[in-house]
Amino acid sequence: MQTSPFLGELIGTMVLILLGNGVVANVVLKQTKGEAGGWIVITAGWAFAVTMGVFVAKAFGSVDAHLNPAVTVAFAVATDDFSHMVPYITAQLIGAFLGATLVWLHYLPHWAATPDHDAKLACFATGPAIRKPSANFVSEAMATLVLILGLAGISSKHLGELAIGVGPYLVGILVWSIGLSLGGTTGYAMSPARDFSPRLAHALLPIPAKGSSDWSYAWVPVVGPLVGAAIGGLLIRWFTL
Repeated sequence: MQTSPFLGELIGTMVLILLGNGVVANVVLKQTKGEAGGWIVITAGWAFAVTMGVFVAKAFGSVDAHLNPAVTVAFAVATDDFSHMVPYITAQLIGAFLGATLVWLHYLPHWAATPDHDAKLACFATGPAIRKPSANFVSEAMATLVLILGLAGISSKHLGELAIGVGPYLVGILVWSIGLSLGGTTGYAMSPARDFSPRLAHALLPIPAKGSSDWSYAWVPVVGPLVGAAIGGLLIRWFTL
């Protein structure tokens, strides 16, 4: 078998979700070693998950290492090149589902030990701290816009070789910063694949007393990031960052 951009996006996204949703499970599920670790642990874990996901994606053949349909859309808009959208987004959706399934498998005994069905859903999909769809939409769009602008800054030609050498670490810091500053409203999905595919896994997997998958909210972490990404892509294009 050979590496390819499709495989890189798939495996990289799988690792991203395994480690990202894995840290949530470690904090919110009962009788884990990390139980009640708190928001700092979750945001740090997600930042490291992104860094590792980027490294893995590149190793398996994706030079771009988007790992996120919103990122793919943003840079398609910025460059007017939409040729990667279908293969990348397909790979990301599959990888996110596989990653969520691995989280379920890894924490298998802890689902029955956790009575709170909201905590179980949180290990797969995001949810709002205060349910107000319009405000939640703005939060997701704004967080994703910051993500896209940050990525544009990291990859900017003006930074030269520095950003190339430490790019994955800088992306991790960017995601950590967004999580700490903007993540408390909706859980900062910033990616349709990160939320939709794991939410689907939650709906399909045999999780004891899992409750609803909350599909009525699911449009927010899909549409919000795509809108924020499109705005970011236009800004990059207009200012040729």
